[in-house]
Amino acid sequence: MTTGGIFRMKKGKRYAEAAKLVDRTKLYDVQEAVSVVKKAANAKFDETIEAHLRLGVDGRQADQQIRGAVVLPHGTGKKVRVLVFAKDAKAEEAKAAGAEYVGAEELIPKIQKENWFDFDVVVATPDMMGIVGRLGRDLGPKGLMPNPKAGTVTMDVTKAIEDIKAGKIEYRLDKNNIIHVPVGKASFTEEQLADNFQTLIDAIIKAKPSAAKGQYFKNVTITSTMGPGVKIDTGKFA
Repeated sequence: MTTGGIFRMKKGKRYAEAAKLVDRTKLYDVQEAVSVVKKAANAKFDETIEAHLRLGVDGRQADQQIRGAVVLPHGTGKKVRVLVFAKDAKAEEAKAAGAEYVGAEELIPKIQKENWFDFDVVVATPDMMGIVGRLGRDLGPKGLMPNPKAGTVTMDVTKAIEDIKAGKIEYRLDKNNIIHVPVGKASFTEEQLADNFQTLIDAIIKAKPSAAKGQYFKNVTITSTMGPGVKIDTGKFA
């Protein structure tokens, strides 16, 4: 047997053990779900805890698209590298606020030709969007394109950077009308994870399109990077 085969067998065994903690027929309340997910996160690294929300909307319709951002009260547990497109005084402001990278036109060939993506979030001042727009094919597929709805196209670069560093996450529907976002790390306390999760849910409720009809939350699951999914009872969501 190859080393890869052994690794897969071990990974499968660990997952199977973790899966025993989850009752597949049950819908858990948030606190219970968080507790189970933490227990199931038994990898040798600090697993990310993720939320996956399937919504009863049709994102193909302009009036049913959902996109925004929210600051998680306890952060994501991840160090976020910020790239800011700005010039002159705004560039200096971005550097002072803690942005890892600040620049303008000179970054275009670095991204396009050198495949440079050593950043997690891109912020831009409105006057720079003409330049950033040229990177649409590079940033767009990676979900890195600045967007006013997410607060990443703004003149207040200091607030944008501070919010991102504090735990701001973006959420938006994928083509299957599902939102996938991190809500913390396995090392977080149950209370921290529950707080972060509830903050996310509140934001998604607030973002509900008026055109959305019927059941809004179709299916909500939380899971760790290597663990099984735990379904949450959405009946208590507003």
